[in-house]
Formats: sequence, C-alpha cells, structure tokens
Amino acid sequence: MIDPAQLFSVAERTALVTGASSGIGRMIATGLAAAGVTVYACARNAERLTDAAHAIVTETGGRCIALPGDISTLAGIEAVVAALSKQEASLHILVNNAGTLCDAPIDDYPEQGWDDVVNLNLKSCFFLTQKLLPMLRAGATSERPSTVINIGSVGGLRIGPRETYAYAAAKAGLHHVSGSLAKRLGPENITVNSIAPGFFPSDMTRITSGEMHDMLIGMVPRRRVGEAQDVAGVAIFLSSPAAAYITGTVIPLEGGMSL
Repeated sequence: MIDPAQLFSVAERTALVTGASSGIGRMIATGLAAAGVTVYACARNAERLTDAAHAIVTETGGRCIALPGDISTLAGIEAVVAALSKQEASLHILVNNAGTLCDAPIDDYPEQGWDDVVNLNLKSCFFLTQKLLPMLRAGATSERPSTVINIGSVGGLRIGPRETYAYAAAKAGLHHVSGSLAKRLGPENITVNSIAPGFFPSDMTRITSGEMHDMLIGMVPRRRVGEAQDVAGVAIFLSSPAAAYITGTVIPLEGGMSL
C-alpha cells in the first residue's frame, strides 16, 4: 500500500546546502528545514549566514546550523567537509547551489571573471561532491538513496539576453557532469539530478531596469518570477522516496521560459 505521507517525507534526513545565506539556496534550506531535515547551511560570509540560519530556525521551528566556508578552492572545500564530518557520520542530501555571475560585453569580458565563475559554478560542485562521497555512501541504502541536487540554470539550456558567457557554459557543464555522476554513482545508491531555475529573486539576478524586468517576465509563459515554494518543492521531491528512481535528469524550473 502506498502511503503518500511517507512517499514524500524527508523527515530526519541530513542535508548540506551551499550558498544558503540568500536566494535559491536559502529558499531550499528553509523548505528542507520546514520538512524536518537537519540542514547545514554553508556560505562564505559567516555573519550573514548565521543571521540566515537563525531566521530559518525561527520561521520553520526546524534545525538549521550555520557552517561558514569558502568552497571556491579545494582547500576551502576540504575545510567544510572536515567541519561537517565532526558533526555527522553520514549525509543524505547535498545541494550544490553556491554560484557567481560575470556579465560583461564580449570585447571586455575579463579572464578573472571567467575563471571565478567556472571555478565556483562548476569545479567546486564536482569536488565538493567527490570529497563528500564517504558521507553520502554512509547515508545511502537501496530503498533510500542519498541524493545530490545540482542547481543549474535555464541559461545552461538556452541562450539568454545577457552576456553571461562563463555562467551559461558552466551551468551547461554542470547539467552534463550531473549525468556523468548519476551514471557512476547510481550503483552505489546515490542519485544525482539538476534543477535548472529560470528567473528567481536573488542577489545575482537583481534587475534595476524596469524595462529589462518586463522583458524577462514577458519571456515566461507563467508571467511571474519563481517563488520559494517552487524551488523548495522540487528539492524536497528529489530528496524524498518518491524520487528514488529518478537520476541523471535536468528539471527546468522556469515557468516555461525555455519553450
């Protein structure tokens, strides 16, 4: 007999969410905490992260622990993994969300901006997953796999109006490496999927021009920006038993923007 409450339950699971102090990362961290997950929230700005974790606990009544760290370097990744492993023996959910953006005309596009974007948006996702494999394996069973959720982008699915060359390339690469990881880790009871958000309110997507905002909304058949429950809902689903047989997918979450 199918029990819908258990089918979509993520209670008593443990998660690490990167880039969790704001934007999509905070939305996902809040949703998971509200659903009964013990959430370790990671971001580089310790003060801002601590404030966000406290706010999530107050809002949800759940568990959210600040785990400051800079995952843009391998040394930073190893430090975060070491800190987490002192608190937990296993990990059930990893959300690779931390990212950055460089938007510049092609004639002036900076090498450092390219490197920063690719390092954080693509390279760090792979190596954080790699370093956390022992904990993900420890939390996985055939009935309840551990799951990696990579936050890609609609920009990795279609060419957008902004000159975000490195960002689009990194997100498309992240979608692809998610499939590679899914194929390799599936036999070890670890699923790997990507969410490709469209326009959600965040520091990276802040639009000051009303004309640009209207143009972007006009590209979305649903005629609105994404909201917290939209991305939190997909993350909870992918972390639940209902998604135990789903791996290697890219889920567009963009109100039809890529149609």
